Amino acid sequence: MNQPSDESILLKPTRRVGIAGYGAYVPRYRLPASEVARIWTDGQGGLPIKEKSVPGLDEDVATMSIEAARNALNRAGVSPTQIRAVWVGSESHPYAVKPTSTLVAEAIGAVPNVQAADWQFACKAGTEAMVAAIGFVGSGMANYAMAIGMDTAQGRPGDALEYTAGAGGAAFLLGPADDSLAVIDATYSYVTDTPDFWRRAYARYPEHGQRFTGEPAYFKHITEAGQAMLDATGTTPQDYRFAVFHQPNTKFPQRVAEMLGFKKEQIATGLLVPVIGNTYAGAAIIGLTAILDAADPGDRIFMVSFGSGAGSDAIVLTVTDAIQLRRDRAPRTQDYIARRTPIDYATYARYRGKITMK
Repeated sequence: MNQPSDESILLKPTRRVGIAGYGAYVPRYRLPASEVARIWTDGQGGLPIKEKSVPGLDEDVATMSIEAARNALNRAGVSPTQIRAVWVGSESHPYAVKPTSTLVAEAIGAVPNVQAADWQFACKAGTEAMVAAIGFVGSGMANYAMAIGMDTAQGRPGDALEYTAGAGGAAFLLGPADDSLAVIDATYSYVTDTPDFWRRAYARYPEHGQRFTGEPAYFKHITEAGQAMLDATGTTPQDYRFAVFHQPNTKFPQRVAEMLGFKKEQIATGLLVPVIGNTYAGAAIIGLTAILDAADPGDRIFMVSFGSGAGSDAIVLTVTDAIQLRRDRAPRTQDYIARRTPIDYATYARYRGKITMK
């Protein structure tokens, strides 16, 4: 690792910023991994996860983002008219040309005096929007900005991604630190041109570099970003109660946590991929919502996302007393996970539009 350890590499706003409210959303439908194996491998071989979430026929990134954003607003107790930016990060926006963000802003009552935009950086589009919102609020241009990471992830039939490409995500309302339930202590971003995963224009399903996506992509970027954050803040893994890393499967986040010196119990609360799959743009931040559901005042949280292409955002937070007053104003992440309706592969194929007739 060759990153400088001084504090100058950190991204810090001129005024302190925190999370005023947060919200998650996970569709109720679940496709067991055993169903994918039954169709494509005759039930042979190991299963990377237990099951994955699947959006219904009337659900997409816009509708799910609206639900999560409303949860964040309810926790914050902030009028949507005070929001000056609504940013939605995703790799499965419902329109190729038409913003998801304007739909969300309209639905939550934030229009017309608001900046709106869609963000794209594969699986770190959610934290990318968060870092931008931190800067927007931290500069004084706005008191509140909404950052969302949400996906209805795609996977080619029979591809390994079909086991893990789930749906869901989270929304965060960023605001002044003195009105927050968790204060942002620092952020740091690390990116390189590493083409491990991509989807060209007009292609229906993404391509990936098989095992190439692990060592030079996922592990390198998360460990570089994570270690640089630890060095620059003068902290160690023992200084944090919780940690959450991007979750493409169950093994990667556990392995990268060990590489950085974190223990399994530190990441257990936010490790949701076994039951909802990889929510792509929401994969790290939905884990953060589960942690905030369980955190106590004073707890420190360490998060590192990952997006193919490739890059990682590291964010360090400290929970405030406000968490105890606001947590139960909206459904908890585990509430969404608990309400599940199993479906078979044929229903999944219908819901995801994998059966086409021309």
